[in-house]
Amino acid sequence: MKILLFLLIFLTTGNADPLPIPRYASLRANAVNLHVGPGNNYPIDWLYIRQGMPVEIIAEFDTWRQIRDWQGTQGWVHKSLLSGRRTIWVLHTIKNLRKDPDIKAQIIARLEPGVIAKALECKNSWCRVEVKSPTGGRLRGWVKRAALWGVYPNETSFK
Repeated sequence: MKILLFLLIFLTTGNADPLPIPRYASLRANAVNLHVGPGNNYPIDWLYIRQGMPVEIIAEFDTWRQIRDWQGTQGWVHKSLLSGRRTIWVLHTIKNLRKDPDIKAQIIARLEPGVIAKALECKNSWCRVEVKSPTGGRLRGWVKRAALWGVYPNETSFK
């Protein structure tokens, strides 16, 4: 009887720890339709073709998430097309990827606008990211937080 009561309470209360709104996520697929409303019956307003692109979830309705991209474009996507993997978008101009979080640290790469990188951690005004190198490997380094879209001002870790 206690188990039945527990299941009844659990099923009626839903998720005890809902995820926060807003929050960042990334696109899971290479092609993601952005709808004007929360459902496949709504017109498609945009097609994203960049798997891993960071987006901000700003609302939820059933299995649909309203998202915003780095340019401010908003619309609805199905939650199955989103990933909790945290990525960042390099903004506006070429940015230096540095060995350490210091403006005088060695430059290990230059990141062009629109580069998508995996977010690893942030400390003060710097974020540590991982990018694919042109040779197929991966590079890890630090970039000024202000040069990135996809992290909140006081965030330090990404799970």
